[in-house]
Amino acid sequence: MKIDKVNISTVKANPNNPRVIKDSKFRKLVQSIKDFPEMLEIRPIVVNHDMIVLGGNMRLKACKEAGLKEVPIIHADNLTEEQQREFIIKDNVSGGEWDWELLANEWDTDLLDEWGLDLPEIDDIIDNAEDGEEIELPQSVQLEPPMEYILIMAEPNSVDWEEMKELLQLQMVRRGGYKKGSAFDSLGLERVITWDELKNRINVNSSTK
Repeated sequence: MKIDKVNISTVKANPNNPRVIKDSKFRKLVQSIKDFPEMLEIRPIVVNHDMIVLGGNMRLKACKEAGLKEVPIIHADNLTEEQQREFIIKDNVSGGEWDWELLANEWDTDLLDEWGLDLPEIDDIIDNAEDGEEIELPQSVQLEPPMEYILIMAEPNSVDWEEMKELLQLQMVRRGGYKKGSAFDSLGLERVITWDELKNRINVNSSTK
């Protein structure tokens, strides 16, 4: 599809778009556009024949906040009304999930934060560390026989997953079983917790009648 650059005033925000970005996340998006406006050429705003946004509602708002006069767009004129509604939802659904271990070990967390990625509470640990101080994280619990266990699953990046992380107070840990400093030593979100630890976190009264 051909990309056109148009006056930003001609592009209309979609009032029916259910995806919003607020507060600090929106400010990060604005700053990201100021720092890297070429990103818009790679991922232009998608509009219908009425110049109403189908994909990029928050980017349009951020572009206006950043003071841009023109924005790149792609026309999706061949979509039916039903397809347009479907596109709005699918464009806002994230596919997959972040590999936190890879991000924590191979990427600069300060840059990731500037680019708008929400990192787990490891950010607070790093921010509070003194210069030169080695960051100590708890070792993950090992799932070994003959332990009994259950497995609770949620779709990646879903509301259920976010609620689960908040309820269980999942934290960043060192992957268990590896010697610190080895090639296999890395960081990640904890996936195994003991029943006693779970009760402590969610204030469960384990007394039986």
